[in-house]
Amino acid sequence: MPITPQQLEALIQEVELEDPIDFADLPFEEAELRALVANHLCEMTAAMNGFSHEDRHLALLAVAAKLVLENLVLHIQLLRQQGVPMSDSAETLLQRLRDGK
Repeated sequence: MPITPQQLEALIQEVELEDPIDFADLPFEEAELRALVANHLCEMTAAMNGFSHEDRHLALLAVAAKLVLENLVLHIQLLRQQGVPMSDSAETLLQRLRDGK
């Protein structure tokens, strides 16, 4: 089922209700950033038209995993730059990842 960039933008905003993004003082409009991301993802998905359903699913899962990892790394770097210790739950999660659990 294809989705339009506008529909994806609306979904992003809906997800943000539960998990808001801190745009801080970025010199960009939040709506413009959402539109940029939604357009890019819709274009990426359209480029996968020749992929099987399973390959498309795996490719999008890999993209999502990479973005979550990148977000985790950037968040940890930001905490370190600000001298803020990580929470116990974050330390526990990282230790579990180190231990392969």
